[in-house]
Amino acid sequence: MTEKGVGSLFSKILIANRGEIAVRIIRACREMGISSVAVFSEADRESLHASLADESVCIGPALAKDSYLNIPAILSAAVATGAQAIHPGYGLLSENAEFAELCEKCGIAFIGPDADLIRKTGDKDAARRTMREAGVPVVPGCDRIDDPSRLREEADKIGYPLLIKASAGGGGRGIRTVNGPEDLQNAYATASSEAQSAFGDGTVYMEKFLSPVKHIEMQILCDRFGNTVCLGERECSIQRKRQKLLEESPSPAVREETRRKMMDAAVRAARAVNYVNAGTIEFLMDSSGNFYFMEMNTRLQVEHPVTEMVTGIDLVKWQIRIAAGVPLSFHQQDVRTEGHAIECRINAENPKKGFTPGGGKVSFLHVPGGPWVRFDTALYQDYVVPPFYDSMIGKLIVHAQTREEAVRKMQAALGELVIDGVEHNAELQMEILNDPEFKAGNYCTDFIEKRGYA
Repeated sequence: MTEKGVGSLFSKILIANRGEIAVRIIRACREMGISSVAVFSEADRESLHASLADESVCIGPALAKDSYLNIPAILSAAVATGAQAIHPGYGLLSENAEFAELCEKCGIAFIGPDADLIRKTGDKDAARRTMREAGVPVVPGCDRIDDPSRLREEADKIGYPLLIKASAGGGGRGIRTVNGPEDLQNAYATASSEAQSAFGDGTVYMEKFLSPVKHIEMQILCDRFGNTVCLGERECSIQRKRQKLLEESPSPAVREETRRKMMDAAVRAARAVNYVNAGTIEFLMDSSGNFYFMEMNTRLQVEHPVTEMVTGIDLVKWQIRIAAGVPLSFHQQDVRTEGHAIECRINAENPKKGFTPGGGKVSFLHVPGGPWVRFDTALYQDYVVPPFYDSMIGKLIVHAQTREEAVRKMQAALGELVIDGVEHNAELQMEILNDPEFKAGNYCTDFIEKRGYA
C-alpha cells in the first residue's frame, strides 16, 4: 500500500544505537525532515552512523557496557543536543524499562512503548498468563518456578522433552532443553545462572518442547487512539542456536485460514496489554497448523524490512509518528501484501570454522543492485569492523512477485555481494537457498542443526 503523507511533531531525535539500524533510523529522520543525533563509542569514531547524522556525540569507551548501555551518558547527550525523542533501535536498551522511564522523567519521548508495558511484556512468564486470559493459545507449561523443589513435580505434569526458559530477556539466552529427569537440576541451574548474568533476573518457567515446529511472528502497529493493525507474518524458522539467520514474508507454510486466526490472535494480544507503537507477537506453529504464543517483542525487529517490502509501509517512520501522537492513517482493511520478500543476515563469522567471529578491514566492497534489492549496512570501503559488538554487518533483502523468483533474486544478489577483508556467512546463506527443503518451504527451526552446523 502507499502511505499517506503524515508529518511528525519531533524536530530532533537521538538514536541510541549503532551500525546498520542506526543508519536506517537516521535515513528515516532525514526523509521526514527531522534532525538526527548519533551517539558513538571510541571504537565507532569512524563509523558511518556517526558521520551520517546531523550531530554526533561520543558516549564512552569501546565496550558496550561503557557506551551504548551507559544510560546517563546517552541521556546527557540527548539533553545537551536538545533532542526531543530517543529511538533505541533493537537490542541494547530497546527493551530496557528503566531507560524508557528515565527518558520520560527527563522530558524526552521514548520511541516505543512505555516503561510499564515493557516490564509487563518483558516478563515472559507474566506475558503467558496475560495471553492465556485474553484467549490467545500458549504452549502448555507451568508458571514461574519460585521453589526449585517443585521442578520435578511440574516437569512430570508437562512431560519430556521440555524447555526451561528465563522469565526475562530474550535472544535465546537463559533457555535449556531437558530431555529427561536426570537433566532437570543441571538445566535449571545453568538457565537460571545465565538469565541472572544476562538480565539481572534468574527466575525461570517451563513449557513443553514442541518439535518439529515453525517460528512465525506477526508485526503489529498500535497508536495512542486505540487503533491496532496487523501487517502479516514473517517466517523466522531458519535459526542457529535460536538466533535467526534468514527470514521471509509471507510464510510458505501458513494457509490463509491459519493466517487470519493468527492475525486475530496477534491483535487480541496487543489489545490485552493496551500496546502502543510497533511490536511483534511471536508464535510457534506445529505441522498441523496449530499455533501457540511464545513471546512479545516491544521493539523494532531486525527482520522488519521484509514486512516493509511486502506492505509498502515504513515501520521506522510509523514508530516515530506514533510516539509523536500521530494516529495511524490506515485501517486493517487498507493493509495489502504483495509478492514475496526474503532477508539474509550477513554476519562477520566463518561457518566452516565453528562460526568464529570475524573482523578486520573491508579492503573491497561491492553492494548488489537492481530492482527491489536492498542492502542495509553500515559498511564502507576501508572501514574496520570492530570486534566488540554483534557479528551482524548487514542485511540483504529482496522482493519479487513470487517466492520462486525471490529465491532466485536473492541467489543472484548473494553471488554479487563482495566484502573482501572480512570473513562472512554469505556462502552458508547460498547453501540454505539451494536446499530442496527450503525451496519447498518445508523447513522448521531444526533446519540448521539437522545439517550439522553446531
